[in-house]
This record gives sequence, structure tokens and C-alpha cells, in this order.
Amino acid sequence: MTALKADIIITQARVFTSDEANPRAEAVAIKGNRIIYVGDNAGAEELSDGNTKIIDGQNRTLTPGFIDTHVHLLSGATWMGYAELGEAQNKADVGMILREFADKNPAPEWIIGWRIQYNVVSTRQELDEIISDRPVYVRASDAHTAWANTKALELAGILKAGNDGNIIRDENGFATGELLESAMKYVLDIIPPPSESFIRTQLKRATHEFNKAGITSVHNMNGDMHDLMIYAAAEDSGELNLRVYVPYEVKPEANEADLKEAIEMAKIQGDLVRGGAVKFFMDGVWESYTAFNIHPYADHPTIKVKPRFSLEHFTRMASACDRLGLQIAVHCCGDAAVRQTLDGYEAVQRSNGKRDSRHRIEHLEVCQPEDLTRFRELGVIASVQLSHAPLNLEESGVAQFRLGEKRWQYWQAWRDLKNAGAHLSLGSDWTVVSFDPMTHIHVALNRERLSPASTDQRLSLEECLIGYTRDAAYVEFKENEKGKIKAGYLADLVLFSHDLFEVKPEEIMSAKVVMTMIDGRIVFEE
Repeated sequence: MTALKADIIITQARVFTSDEANPRAEAVAIKGNRIIYVGDNAGAEELSDGNTKIIDGQNRTLTPGFIDTHVHLLSGATWMGYAELGEAQNKADVGMILREFADKNPAPEWIIGWRIQYNVVSTRQELDEIISDRPVYVRASDAHTAWANTKALELAGILKAGNDGNIIRDENGFATGELLESAMKYVLDIIPPPSESFIRTQLKRATHEFNKAGITSVHNMNGDMHDLMIYAAAEDSGELNLRVYVPYEVKPEANEADLKEAIEMAKIQGDLVRGGAVKFFMDGVWESYTAFNIHPYADHPTIKVKPRFSLEHFTRMASACDRLGLQIAVHCCGDAAVRQTLDGYEAVQRSNGKRDSRHRIEHLEVCQPEDLTRFRELGVIASVQLSHAPLNLEESGVAQFRLGEKRWQYWQAWRDLKNAGAHLSLGSDWTVVSFDPMTHIHVALNRERLSPASTDQRLSLEECLIGYTRDAAYVEFKENEKGKIKAGYLADLVLFSHDLFEVKPEEIMSAKVVMTMIDGRIVFEE
């Protein structure tokens, strides 16, 4: 019998396997789309022949492919085709970027921008000064607030009319141009949708950028059957070099009959693209005063925020999802949102019985100490996005004023969650921030205490790598398929430019991805 020979062997590497039973190795062998060997160089060499591709790891770190458990890939890919405002520091910067975009794109009527920071522009008049003869719509970095010029508001029919409280109005009843949360839909609904070819082109572009960052899997945290079909078509055509898990978004107006689409999505289980989950939004964000909190906002204590779902409505819908075998993820930024969601999950377990559901809470930017242990008790995943935490007080933005110093110690409490036994998974929340894992790991390794009362919430490099690999795979029920460098597992791998464990924490971003492999195929190589 002819011995099995490898297609690819990576030797002389510092292999971080994320496998508890075999945490380190120096060589990996791949046949087809699977890993067939993890061990020393000599053992790997026995699996080579004249057809085997040998890759010299040069004593650099090799890890499992990174799994970003919270992105908005399809919408983000689409927005990549619009004016990028993330680096704009003032109105002059915004004007320069928007006018340049308008000059390069004379055909579309609308001028659209994205990733603008809060407090850079605040009124329609400021946007009118930049462009007034074409409708302008710019979205905040967190996608929970937007600003529109006068022409856009007139076209949407909301400049002078409309009782939606999320449309900010001046003393005369005119829309100021600032649109919060659900109010954004009035403008979004009249913007001509991008073509399918545009979306597919942008998706291919975004996927390549994700591969360059070492990301091999993502959880696309908002979607529907239409989105899933776009991903599936890209997979069928060979254009998709990324594994995509697509939850169905359950809107506040939804009822149990609306879950039919989520059920149909769950039937789609491709090699790269699949459904099987749902996503709820319990609240908004701190920056726009829409996070649902136990205590008032420190800088505006009269504001009262209601959750998007009442406890009764959420429990009823979550129970229905749970009975159907769907995994549930819930956006929660405020501590009241976290608590209400945990209360709902507890009620679901009482009514449906316990099962291996792996339901999730996303963001949990503030969590009260008495709720920390409930994650372990209820088996709820704490899905956190490392760059949502400030590196230090100077870089914390407006959120520090919304929270107030008394809540700083509960802000992004990763270490407290881990100490309480919570299962922590890591992600980015792109397009809110960069998807580059090294950016987020930098924050995790170097985050400073915000006050003397604050706990040191930093994570170790090993915890970050596991959170992006093994623990992330567990979240999507794929812990026996990926997330580890182990014989029999999918050959999703990332090779770095350095031995990560030899890099100083403050210099971790100097390490770059030099090769990314998905399904045994090299999809990025420097």
C-alpha cells in the first residue's frame, strides 16, 4: 500500500495549535483540505514526495485561521464602495473627501459616506455647505447614527414632518439632519439599491482584505435569505475565500410566523456558507444615548431609554427560536440590556428545558458584577469586540462621559467575565472598527486602567489567539472541524511574519500575516 503523501508541508514553524492536548509543534502536513499531521519536522518529512510543496516557516508563528465572530460583511463590503470618512477629523476633511468622491462619481445622484466619527458634523446645514445640489447621507462609524443634508431630508419627506422621536428636530420642528437608529430608514429606503454586480465585486474585494488579515471565517451578524444567497452564489462561482455563518435578523415588529425565513436559512449548510442562527438588537449604543441602562446617563440623566424588545416579547420570540433549534445572538451595549437578555434566556430554559444552545450576547459593553456569573450558569457566550474598549482614557471618546466614572470599572470587563467562567469569543464588529485582528489584540494586551477602581481587564496573547480560534469555533458548533491545528481538522491556517510570543506587547502590530490558507488553498501570500 502506498503511504499517504502530503500536498503541502509547513516546516520550521512555531506552531500554536489551540489544541489543549498538543499545544505546540514545529511542522504541519496537509492533504486536500484537511490537516493530516501535526508534530516535528522529521515526522512531516516522511509524508513528502516530489509533488509536495514545502513551506519554510522560518521560526515564525503559525496559527489556526482566525474566526471573527462579529462582522457586518455584506453591508460593509457594499459601503466600501462609498466615501470613506473614518480619518476625517473636522468638517474641512469631510468636505474634501465628499467633494472628491462626487467628482469621481458623477453618475449616481446620491453622495454617500461611511465611518464618520461623532461630533465631526452635526447638522444638515454643515453638509449643505459641502454639497447642496445632490442628496448627501453619511453614516457614523457604529452605524447607529447618520446625518443627511437638506436635499436628502426633503426627498425623504422628513424635513418638516414626521413624529419619529429618533429624527432630531430644532426648536422650529425642522429636522436638524441627525438621524438616530430606526430614523435612518427614512433616507435609506429612498436611496437606490446597489446592483448585484456591484455587491459581488465589493464582496470579493472585502474577502481578499479579510484574507490578508488572516481571517478565514466570519459570523455575519445581520442578514436574511437574500444575503445568504449572495454568499452562496459567490461560493458556487469560486469567488468566496471565506467561511460565512449568517444569522437571520429578528426585527422588533416580528412575530413567530416571521421565523419561517430563519428556518429556511438553517437548511442551507454549504462548505463555506450556512445559516442556523438569529440576531436580535436589544438596544442601541452609548454614543447616541440609545443604550439601555440600569442607571441614568452620567452626562444626561433625564434621558430614558426603552429596549427594542420588552422582556415578554423577547422571551416569547427567543423561546420560539430555541424550540426550532436556532442559535440566538443579542446585541446589548447597556447593562440593563444585558440583564434583560439574561433574564430572557433564563426564562427560555425554564420553558423549553436546557440544551446545548450556545446562545450569545454581543458587545456587553457594560455588565454589572452580579450578572457576570450568570453567563456560566446559563451557558451564554460572551461575544466581545476588543477595540470597542478604549486603550486609555484619552482615546475613550464620548462614551466616557455617557458612562461616568462610576461605571468605568464595568466597561468591557473581559477579565472579570473570564474569571466568572464565561466563554469568551472575539470579533471586530467591522465596519465599526477595523477587522484586523492584530489591532484588537494590541488593545487586549496594552489596555490601561481607566481609574484606580478599575480592574486590569487585559488578556494574554495566548487567550487572544484561543479566543479567535478554538473558542470562536465552539461558538458556531464547529469545534470538531476548525479552530485547532489538529489532524483531521480543516486546513485553515495563518503564518505570521514574526514569532508572536517573542514580540513585545506594545509592538504586536508590527507582526503581519504573510500567508493565509483556507481549505488547504493558499488564498493570500505576501
